Amino acid sequence: MASYDHKKIEKKWQKEWEKSEIYKTPDEQKSKDNFYALVEFPYPSGNLHTGHWYAFSVPDIFTRKKRMEGKNVLFPIGFDAFGLPAENAAIQRGLSPKKWTYENMDYMRKQIKSIGASFDWSREVITADPEYYKWTQWIFLKFFEKGLAYQAETPVNWCPKDKTVLANEQVVGGHCERCGTEVIQKNMKQWLLKITDYAEKLLEGLEKLNWKDEIKEAQRNWIGKSEGAEIEFEIKDNKSKIKIFTTRPDTLFGATYMVLAPEHPFIENHKSQVTNYKEVEKYINQAKKKTQLQRQKEEKEKTGIELKSIKAINPANNEEISVWVADYVFSGYGTGAIMAVPAHDERDFGFAKKFKLPVKHVIAWESGSKREREERRDGGCAVIFDHQKQKYAFGKTPEGILDLFGGGVGNEDLTRGIKREIEEESGLHDFVSEELLDEALVHYFNYKKKVPRLARATCLLLVLGSDKLGKIAQEDHEDYKILWLDPEEAISYWEERNKDSDYTHWIRFLKRGVNWLVMAGIDTTNKLYPEPTVHTGKGILVNSGKFDGMDSENAKWKIIKFVSGKKAIQYRLRDWVVSRQRYWGAPIPIIHCTKDGAAAAPEKDLPVLLPEIKDYKPYDDGKSPLAKAGKWLKVKCPKCGGEAERETDTLDTFVDSSWYFLRYCDPINKKEFASSAKMKTWMPVDLYSGGAEHTTMHLLYSRFWFKAMFDLGLIPKELGDEPYKERRNRGIILGPDGQKMSKSKGNVVDPDEYVAKFGADTVRMYLAFIGPYNEVGSYPWNPQAILGIRRFLDRVWKIASPRSSTLGVFEDSTPSVLPRGDSARLLNKTINKVGDDIEEFHFNTAISALMMLLNEMEKAGVSSENFSVFLKLLAPFAPHLAEELWSKLGNKNSIHFELWPEYNPKLIEETTFELIVQINGKVRDKFEVPADILEAEATHLTLEREKVKLALENKKPRRIIFIPKRLISLVL
Repeated sequence: MASYDHKKIEKKWQKEWEKSEIYKTPDEQKSKDNFYALVEFPYPSGNLHTGHWYAFSVPDIFTRKKRMEGKNVLFPIGFDAFGLPAENAAIQRGLSPKKWTYENMDYMRKQIKSIGASFDWSREVITADPEYYKWTQWIFLKFFEKGLAYQAETPVNWCPKDKTVLANEQVVGGHCERCGTEVIQKNMKQWLLKITDYAEKLLEGLEKLNWKDEIKEAQRNWIGKSEGAEIEFEIKDNKSKIKIFTTRPDTLFGATYMVLAPEHPFIENHKSQVTNYKEVEKYINQAKKKTQLQRQKEEKEKTGIELKSIKAINPANNEEISVWVADYVFSGYGTGAIMAVPAHDERDFGFAKKFKLPVKHVIAWESGSKREREERRDGGCAVIFDHQKQKYAFGKTPEGILDLFGGGVGNEDLTRGIKREIEEESGLHDFVSEELLDEALVHYFNYKKKVPRLARATCLLLVLGSDKLGKIAQEDHEDYKILWLDPEEAISYWEERNKDSDYTHWIRFLKRGVNWLVMAGIDTTNKLYPEPTVHTGKGILVNSGKFDGMDSENAKWKIIKFVSGKKAIQYRLRDWVVSRQRYWGAPIPIIHCTKDGAAAAPEKDLPVLLPEIKDYKPYDDGKSPLAKAGKWLKVKCPKCGGEAERETDTLDTFVDSSWYFLRYCDPINKKEFASSAKMKTWMPVDLYSGGAEHTTMHLLYSRFWFKAMFDLGLIPKELGDEPYKERRNRGIILGPDGQKMSKSKGNVVDPDEYVAKFGADTVRMYLAFIGPYNEVGSYPWNPQAILGIRRFLDRVWKIASPRSSTLGVFEDSTPSVLPRGDSARLLNKTINKVGDDIEEFHFNTAISALMMLLNEMEKAGVSSENFSVFLKLLAPFAPHLAEELWSKLGNKNSIHFELWPEYNPKLIEETTFELIVQINGKVRDKFEVPADILEAEATHLTLEREKVKLALENKKPRRIIFIPKRLISLVL
């Protein structure tokens, strides 16, 4: 047999597969269960890149195995053909977007077929075809009829260069991801879909899905459900009220200021009462220039301005609090106003520190181990810092116990009492600044008085102006020596002695104190601890009036009632903006009439076709290029018959891709988007493989779209309201330099170059071998590793070359039974391993198993029968080579419809294992023993080992522990 000519073999079989329509899938096949495997269809950019190969060729391994398992597999392909790049390219090249797109598709079809993927091209779907977007428009109108689609003025991200609205995800670092132009925020009339009406259903649906936790968690976080309360704050000397939403009503007594979003209507409505309105207006105008993503990104660098002369009244304690405007609060979330509790929220704390606003602790966290007969003794302590020494002060007793200075304060003013205790114990008194740092409910054992105690412990943060000492008035049990230490010295001391958590509160107090001082630039020698600077969790209420002593959860709902608030649920999810101010998209089938408003285009007129126009450039004011299509634009109102105009915005491409999987079931149906019978045949999708970047956009949008269709009766009830049984995300392929591929970096890998040099099967297997496919990761392209895969396929070809009258390096010239001994065991283990790994998308380890089997075949020889088994295992990975060698074995039918090999369960069981010998917990020996060895025999063999005898030193083990198939432990 000649050398392995991948070009000839791959061309031959691709032509044969296409001619015989081997992968064309009937809706039903006798005695076969249907299986629907889906990959995200590509955008016709004009050239197939490495990402496409990774997206298509690797899941193809899984679908090929499913076919060999006897499934009737639907594995369709199409093109997500609308979109801005086509329009931009058309403007640059003087072509129509349609011509550019369809020429690209013609070229990409050839490229995709070169992969050798088993796609059913007879079901191809193209979203830009009128027969497809007719049904996109039809479904949109059904949503419109039910109020799920509506038009409203809304703030949007606007790209001044592309002159279109961008989704948040299309804005990177404040710039358009496509052209790099700085994005601005502006209000525009847009079409939206009420995805927020489905927030709860989208969350509930996740509970039923057998998806990876990280995918479900990403969608939960994106939807962002928050349960809390709406509470109204009265405005002093004003009849107005400002409503806030909070998830922490238990912290209401700690609200020391309020913050409004720059867009909040209260500001405009009460500008005459704001004495610094000019400055406020300037701040608001600056905020409007930022996108929401920019505002989120800049959140660490807090900005804001007070509404001078405006005061809100905290409804819990009737205290006046200041009102601020800050761009870290958004009008689209909650009510656009927040109560700020800096003692228990990191963001509020940062803002309060910057603008020197009050911090009030109202939640004490619990620390220590509860003991019987605890004695209650409230008190306080302090983290004391000398900024000249850059050291912290601690007290050390004669017994060597290290303390924070402080003590019981009784009914005395808390701050005054703690400072008095410190001066009496240490003499330190020259404090130039003080902060209430933290509060905790502490269970501890007082080693000086030998009693268990429960204390509400308040901790101050004190900075010394000098270390001069005042009068010391220590009690009998107090004989302190001042130690000036770095914080780590004290923390290490406490952590070593923290058996019963008696020092947990001091460790936490100290870390928080260090963080405050580092953030303030006072402590210049230490670094921030990962410890939160403020307590954001639950605990026991303090400084909260009649609610003191209650735990957070119980107090939460009682406080809501106390201030006449009401329970509420909010979602981070916003309604989906589907308008795009560009030409190349599905026209929105709406007609605008001055008398009747927005009306649905008559169903008989669908599809509303994209008109041919000469100028695709959008208007500067945000109008779509379709506004230039005068003849197309002017229509009669379907309601009154008067003069009207068509909607000129087009639909977001995510709308097109929200239902394409349904059209694959019935792609040429002219009467319905898909028949009920065809949907019942194939839906829901059994496995959907795609990119992790689509988890919170396409994947969420299509789930919403399907659920809405289900509720409208457009989806058979038997199918339920979830479109995908299983979703698996893939990683990304990086350039050889380990960075994301980019033309500007010169690290783009052209797969066509590697296919020409090494073959499609080599590239397929390399991509499958590069790393676990179902784990989101990044894998650099390695030219050396691809050579290793090619060498493996060369060896497969070589072992199949004739050496005698038979094909391959065989044991004999006739088909034999499975090989005996180790070879038989390895073959059966490989069948088991490869099958299981393909199911789990662990293609890399499956290939490793095939390589090990090939090594054994090269050493021991292999029969025709067992080489056939090997080819079946190889077929999903290298379909062209496997088909060629299968044919050379004299088989007439395709290997890809052969049955997947079965293994003998008895032959995959291990007959021996390595017994580990431990003596007093240390490994002293290892040796092979039969897998079914009993404890008595294992003990006997172990005690006879020379290494064991030496380690025992003539001592008899007190105890012997035997763990079957693992170890034997001897305890002296």
